Amino acid sequence: MTEPHPHGKRILVGDDGMTTRLYYRSVFESAGFVVDEAANGLEGLERALVAPFDLLVVDVNMPKMDGYALIERLRADAAGQAVPIVTISTEAGAGDAERALEAGANLYLVKPAAPAALLHFAALMTGVVA
Repeated sequence: MTEPHPHGKRILVGDDGMTTRLYYRSVFESAGFVVDEAANGLEGLERALVAPFDLLVVDVNMPKMDGYALIERLRADAAGQAVPIVTISTEAGAGDAERALEAGANLYLVKPAAPAALLHFAALMTGVVA
């Protein structure tokens, strides 16, 4: 992270897998995003309520608080109503996507998410010209 971030858009990545968080960090930082991480849903909620983010990328299956609960709690708070949220999960059923969208997510992706797709949606949802 030695290069400056030209647009300074901030992304919070919430996933209990360290390797997955590092992967997302690498993809997003390569495109100039500033990335923060949360290892579980409760930590993600706390970080999202303390500091503003331009995008949240949230795993559905996390300890302490799952992604659905994180999104619902965030959407119930004035500070979290407008931030775009992408959920990413290994769960590929139609009901899983529907549940995420009903909780307040803007988009549901199935793992593994390709770097090009991650960057496309991150740019689109944060207003960064790709």
